[in-house]
Amino acid sequence: MRTFVKRGPAPLEAAGLRWLAEAGARVPRIVAESPGELVLERVETGVLDRAGEEELGRMLATMHAAGAPRFGSLPARGAFLVGACELESPEGDDWNAYYLAHRCLPLARRVGLERVVERVRVDAPAEPPARLHGDLWSGNLLADRAGRPWLVDPAAYGGHREVDLAILDLFGRVPERTVAAYEEVAPLADGWRDRVPLWQLFPLLVHAVLFGGGYLRQAAEVARSRS
Repeated sequence: MRTFVKRGPAPLEAAGLRWLAEAGARVPRIVAESPGELVLERVETGVLDRAGEEELGRMLATMHAAGAPRFGSLPARGAFLVGACELESPEGDDWNAYYLAHRCLPLARRVGLERVVERVRVDAPAEPPARLHGDLWSGNLLADRAGRPWLVDPAAYGGHREVDLAILDLFGRVPERTVAAYEEVAPLADGWRDRVPLWQLFPLLVHAVLFGGGYLRQAAEVARSRS
């Protein structure tokens, strides 16, 4: 087995990989771990094929359905990082209130967008906490040489399942076959596509904190459109 050595991994990355694997996600095997190094099975990459797109949908639906104790629950104790951006992750029971208070506003304060973001309407139908990858942009979705999907670099926590799909659609696109396969396992609530920009506000704010520039403008535009 070929391996990949990751230096300075996120504090909860290994725990997140295990948590997602327990829920049926395909993730790299952990070979060894220490605070400063994570040795993983190397995924020999290829292209996600039609069967892989469908498998991704079923895999995400099953992973989400495994759930989490509460919104904000983490796979283990430790610092919660999305990319290089650290956030507190207290637990809560009302996702609509939680999303703004504990995901968006702490970031908005760092970049001067608090007044814009505090007016955002969060109006998703109530659902139980889902087990999220948490940072599922296209770069954290790999395909192996057989065309099968793998999830890497999680920022896992308990949240609303639509968030993973929205992030995947932000810097790439969610294949329609993936959505169809997902809904065969766990149909999405009415209006979920309309809420995609709402959930994309969070990763846009992360990028605004880390990189500024166009991400700051884009986050402001999304927030104003949802107020």
